[in-house]
Order: sequence, then structure tokens, then C-alpha cells
Amino acid sequence: MDVFHEHFRTAWNALWAAATSSGGGSSKGKGLSRGGRGVISDGLAFVAQLEIHHSIEETYIFPILAKRMPEFRSDGKGAKAAELLRQHKDIHVGMEGMETYLRACRDGDRELDMPTLKAQMESWGAVLWKHLDQEVQTLGAENMRKYWTVEEIRRIPM
Repeated sequence: MDVFHEHFRTAWNALWAAATSSGGGSSKGKGLSRGGRGVISDGLAFVAQLEIHHSIEETYIFPILAKRMPEFRSDGKGAKAAELLRQHKDIHVGMEGMETYLRACRDGDRELDMPTLKAQMESWGAVLWKHLDQEVQTLGAENMRKYWTVEEIRRIPM
């Protein structure tokens, strides 16, 4: 899992660097530069990849883990869902906002503005980073062996 999460950390850091660069202002009136198009493309790819990753976890992996691990259980009401599942929901709210903003920039409906991109990222960055670390720890050998044998873990489709 950490391999996937390290990819997301790296992609986030690259977007954050662009959003916080000293030259990062607005593209207003200048058209979209090659760099601006790259930031938009990279941001949309990041969101899409994270969405796929979470979809796979939520559909195929978490239901299996929830059978024995309280960290992945939900009562279906949201408010009492396991912390990792609540984090997914909070991350998705931020992802949707960022995706909407970047699509509008890509489509020419909005100007790419690095301080706005930074604000979009700040709205969900803390929960994303906490989640990336916490999920890896929860799925680590020390915690997993509390609930599963090695043979059972090998059969989990991860």
C-alpha cells in the first residue's frame, strides 16, 4: 500500500510546489501557458488516480477487512463510520472541489490562479496526508497479524 501512497505523496508535492511557487500568479489575460496546462493535467490525473485507488479499496478490499477489523467497519450512517472511511469522504469533498476548479480552468471558464489552486489543496491536504500515513500503518504487518493469519492475508486481493 505504501508504494501507492508514496506515488500520491509525490504527485501532491509536485502540485503543491507549483501552487506555492513565487511566480505562481494568475494566467488571466495571458492565455494558458504550457506550464499551466501541465499543472491542470497533472492535477486532474492526480484526482482521477486517487479516485480509482479509493474506489478499488472501498469496493474490493475494505469490505473484506471490515469482517474482522473495526478500522474498516461502518454502520452505514456515515457519522459513526470508521475513521479511515470518514477520511475517504472528506478527501472526496476536497477532490471534487479541486477537480471542478481544474476542469473549469482547462475548459477556459476560469483562469488558472495558483493561490486559488493552493487554497483548493489546503482545504483537504491535512486529511489526505493523515490518511496516507494512517492507512499504511493500519495495513502494516504488526496490526494485520492481530486479525489475520499470513495465509489469510495472502488471499486478500491487494
